Amino acid sequence: MERRTQEDDMTAHVVVGVDGSPSSQAAVEWAADDAVRRGRALRIVHVCEPWVYDIPLQTPPGFRDSVTESCQGVLEDAARLARERAPGLEVDAVLETGRPVEILRREAEDAEQVVLGSRGRGGFTGLLLGSVSFALAGHVAAPVVVVRGSQEWTHGGVVVGFDGSAHSAAALAYAFEEAARRGARLHAIHAWQMPVVGQGAAYAPLVEEIFAAEEGVAADTLAPWREKYPQVEVEQTVVCGHPVAAVCEASEAADLAVVGSRGLGRLGSAVLGSVSHGVLHHARCPVAVVRARGEA
Repeated sequence: MERRTQEDDMTAHVVVGVDGSPSSQAAVEWAADDAVRRGRALRIVHVCEPWVYDIPLQTPPGFRDSVTESCQGVLEDAARLARERAPGLEVDAVLETGRPVEILRREAEDAEQVVLGSRGRGGFTGLLLGSVSFALAGHVAAPVVVVRGSQEWTHGGVVVGFDGSAHSAAALAYAFEEAARRGARLHAIHAWQMPVVGQGAAYAPLVEEIFAAEEGVAADTLAPWREKYPQVEVEQTVVCGHPVAAVCEASEAADLAVVGSRGLGRLGSAVLGSVSHGVLHHARCPVAVVRARGEA
């Protein structure tokens, strides 16, 4: 487990962005549970976008005061929900005015984790498919968790996809630590895709050879993590297929899916790679996107 300094213990906290939508309420509950598991404070952030105050047309008397009161109400409701969810949790509720992406990027600088709902309204509209989640996931140093739905997650499992890259190593580190913290089993999936080759008598042996090699890569990659976290029950899966499909299928029996922000060729090479993008869209549980240390 990563060693923390005294300064880290004084400043680190879990941040959750809220907007009053059902999705953000689910994110608050998830973030409160997460803060308790980590022994951290919870910082709740709601953003009033500046257009509300910059409307050039004349607005009815009391309009701006009403908007401010509404924003404050969203924040207070979220704080109340967090305290009900986790009595005794230290909760800091912050109302900001600005652009959600800029505010949350700033908040992420000293956060241990950032949590968002998958869909929202107002300043966080379309978090899963829109600009805010993609502007944060893979772009900030802290892991970003996108919470889907409002159901409870009680499967007792974490699923992680890995390919041997530095980015997937960061995802593995996070996943093993999270599984240990939760007392959960870990399903580690190494998916590979068959290179384009011609059919022939040598095709079947080639498949077997590649599969054996990929199993060896998976076993070698997981070995040091198994040794570091002997208390974590690990299920290793090596599959010839698309990693998004494999991780999303496994997510149906998991409380959290973990992916790196990028990967090798078959796991994507964009800032938010194809796998993390696909899993964010299709996973059946909350998704953590983890950026490698020192990644630009």
